[in-house]
Amino acid sequence: MSTLSERVLGAPAGAYVDREVDIAFAHDGTGVLALEALRAMGVERLPYPERLRLIFDHIVPANTGTTATLQAELRRYARSSGIGFSDAGGGICHQVMSEGVVRPGMVVVGADSHTCTLGAFGAFATGMGATDMAAVWASGATWFRVPETIAVNLAGRLSCAAEPKDLALAYVAKLGMEGATYRALEFVGDGAAGISMDGRLTLSNMAVETGAKAGIFYADAATVRYLADYGLAAASQTPEDCRYERTVEIDLADIVPLVAVPHRVDTVREAEEVAGTHLDQVFVGTCTNGRYEDLVRFARTVRGRKVAVRTLVVPASRAVLARAIATGVLADIVEAGCMVAPPGCGPCLGAHAGVLGEGEVCLSTANRNFRNRMGVGGEIYLSSVATAAASAIAGVIAVPKVA
Repeated sequence: MSTLSERVLGAPAGAYVDREVDIAFAHDGTGVLALEALRAMGVERLPYPERLRLIFDHIVPANTGTTATLQAELRRYARSSGIGFSDAGGGICHQVMSEGVVRPGMVVVGADSHTCTLGAFGAFATGMGATDMAAVWASGATWFRVPETIAVNLAGRLSCAAEPKDLALAYVAKLGMEGATYRALEFVGDGAAGISMDGRLTLSNMAVETGAKAGIFYADAATVRYLADYGLAAASQTPEDCRYERTVEIDLADIVPLVAVPHRVDTVREAEEVAGTHLDQVFVGTCTNGRYEDLVRFARTVRGRKVAVRTLVVPASRAVLARAIATGVLADIVEAGCMVAPPGCGPCLGAHAGVLGEGEVCLSTANRNFRNRMGVGGEIYLSSVATAAASAIAGVIAVPKVA
């Protein structure tokens, strides 16, 4: 009996396999490098352009003339080669791929480490380097060593003010940043079914913060309903009685609001332990927490109030932004005094749109708080959207109230 990774890749853990890729994508940063490598290979024609996507999300709009020139070249190549293309403002690659593209059982690769996000659909989704991506463009296939799997067994339901991001920080803290290196995480147990698709995307997204190759949920009724909203038919996946390398047990009722403190994702404290910490900026967005459900949660807290610290909100995609506009969620966020930036990665990678100054402190809903990531000398704390919203109102790190 097989784990889901073994089933999708068609071989037992430890085996090396060559597999055709169902979907491969790169963004404006890695796409430039992949194109350079492809040209060095002498490849002139792509055999399967319909399987490929280029998504501009990391530095959009362009921050310098050099960036703009590189993006213009990549834009021209995408259009001439037939690669599916999402231009600046379309959204973060992982979110765009989650909006009616990825389906259960697919093999998905992306030239970005957080491609594991898409394992939320019961796909084997993993990141790779730009040179490897060029090889996928040239051939339509790649190789894998099928990973061993760690089960993250979820029991019960989240309660009080806890949300999926707190659960993500909890499992990263349990495993450590190297604790699942080249493993797959499989989210199982009765508690998995109660987590929304947006929440599953958050949990799968942070698998790589433990060193994992993939973070996977079994497709179930919630997955089928979600994809049906995009006009896609899908079937559920039934777990088998398989052998896991080990199992991590988590009772969701025990999860409380958490904060990862500088400069490691696995250095996690309860929010009340760091409450009162000075903040210069709050950032809500990224491929971890920039989805519609996140914006609704944030707006619910700030509605009718004013933020006490500069607060930047970046929707994860154009579709998320449009829905937030149509439902009035965005108006609540703007009226609370927040800045709203175009869909994309925003300041997460420290390139533009909210970079920190020396000594400044940010509470972010992103997935990484490494030293100097969002600006040289800046400090990053990671939290859930609920904690970020409460903190934006307070002006310091604050514990969210029960909704």
